[in-house]
Amino acid sequence: MDEREFDDFYNASFARITGQVYAMIGSRDEAEECVQEAFVRAWAHRRKLDHAEYPEAWVRTTAYRLAVSRWRRTTRGRRPADRALGAATETAAPSETHVALVAALKQLPQAQRQALVLHHLADLPVQQVAREVGVPEGTIKARLSRGRAALAALLSDDTNGGLQEGASHV
Repeated sequence: MDEREFDDFYNASFARITGQVYAMIGSRDEAEECVQEAFVRAWAHRRKLDHAEYPEAWVRTTAYRLAVSRWRRTTRGRRPADRALGAATETAAPSETHVALVAALKQLPQAQRQALVLHHLADLPVQQVAREVGVPEGTIKARLSRGRAALAALLSDDTNGGLQEGASHV
């Protein structure tokens, strides 16, 4: 199909295809835009259209598919964002107890803090903590004992009078 033949095809079928797509989707402006885009694509595939039995059907089907794709994009845009991809949700401010515990843990030697966190917060048994850290079980038990004692002293010195609840958890 050369340029003149394509122009004739366009002039003969644009209004008819636009009317058909308009009837299918209900929006005249959207139908015109989609038919225009379909003709742009038809121009790029004009050699295929030259051999097609019904080139008008190819353009009409392409225009309708474009309209459906646009509708889907618009509909997706109105839905709430996927929680995994959306903005972070707001969380409550940490309690004073939590803040005091974190501050006290920061003051402990790293080895004691690691043992306490793995054993009490990650709920790992002493044997697994020892394997993960790469030290004997007795060393972990000593670190836990010393860490608990240090935490108790740090938290009792707290201006809030220490932890009333949850102190036995760590």
